[in-house]
Order: sequence, then structure tokens, then C-alpha cells
Amino acid sequence: MPAARLAGAADLDALLALFAVSDVSRAVAPRARAEQIWQETLARDGVAIFVSEADATIVSTCMLITVPNLLRGGRQHGIIENVVTHPNYWGRGHGRAVIAAALTEAWKRDCHHVLLQSGRPDPRVHRFYEGCGFVPGLRTAYAARRPVD
Repeated sequence: MPAARLAGAADLDALLALFAVSDVSRAVAPRARAEQIWQETLARDGVAIFVSEADATIVSTCMLITVPNLLRGGRQHGIIENVVTHPNYWGRGHGRAVIAAALTEAWKRDCHHVLLQSGRPDPRVHRFYEGCGFVPGLRTAYAARRPVD
């Protein structure tokens, strides 16, 4: 399996390029705002971005968010978001590498569980997440959309 590492300050351009070819969401923030968001993200406690590279290019990423919890004996919640792999690298283990790194970090941070949601209807995506250890149906997810002004 390819290796994954924590993202750093110098990785913003590569991540923006990855998002640009992703069918997950091409709606990235304008450059100046993206730089500000990236600095805030890297400085925030409880947030870790993992990346996997091929040919010195970031081809996969995910974000782990861990938050304190008064329940479950004080064990944290983990949430994985923004899972993206370049389509040319699907099936090569890069997505699995970033998810595995995020789960390893979540268990180090004493998370009770890690939640992940997918809005993708593609059954291959769901099989991928199940292959990474996620179990469908343990929880029901709900999402509230921001009201239109």
C-alpha cells in the first residue's frame, strides 16, 4: 500500500489541483481565501489532513477531525471528511492509505468511533469505504443545508 503523510503548509497548491480534477466538489474557495483557510486548518487543534503521493504529486487526501466528548467515558469523536483521490489513481491504494492513516491517528487520539458520510450513489465508493473498515447502517446521517439568502 502506498504511504500517507500529514499535509503541510507547502501542500496547498497540490491539494487545490487535486480538487480541481475531483468529481467530489470542484467548488473551492478563491485563492486568497483558500490560503487563509489552509493556515487556519493547519493551526487548528483536532484537525489533521493526510495525503498520499505518486510521482511527487499528491493524488489522494482526507481530513480527520477529532472533537472532545463528555459521553463515552470522555473518548473523542472522529469524523473523516473531504476524501478525494485523483481518478487516474483509483484502485492503486492511495485512498486506502489516507483513510488508514486517519483511522490510526483517530485511535491514537482515543476516539470512541470515526464517522464518515458519503453523498455518492456509486456502489464502488461504498464498497471502498466498507473495505476500509466502515460499517453501513450503524447510524443514520442527516444533513441540514444552509438557507438561501
